Amino acid sequence: MATSPTQLSLKRLRDAGFKAGVVEKWNMHAKIRQDFLGFVDIIGVGELGTIAVQSTSYSNVSSHIKKIEDPKLAENLAAVRKAGWTIEVHGWRKVKNRWQCRVVDLS
Repeated sequence: MATSPTQLSLKRLRDAGFKAGVVEKWNMHAKIRQDFLGFVDIIGVGELGTIAVQSTSYSNVSSHIKKIEDPKLAENLAAVRKAGWTIEVHGWRKVKNRWQCRVVDLS
């Protein structure tokens, strides 16, 4: 993928009027990417509220949903829901030279 799913989701959120930024970080000691609260790549804030996005390829949407719903993250997921945030998984694929996004709302 020449354009990362994260960059595509950032553009999607910004086009929808959100102020958005990446909250996933690189842990150089463990050599892994770590998501905010264990499942958030991007946070967006706007008139429509606050949104937490997990961005991935289209083929990995199901595995990311399972990750978010893992009992180990239940406390974090409950806190985000209680705060009234929208929680979405964005799955990206290219069809006929155009990017398409599958959005799954887990709010």
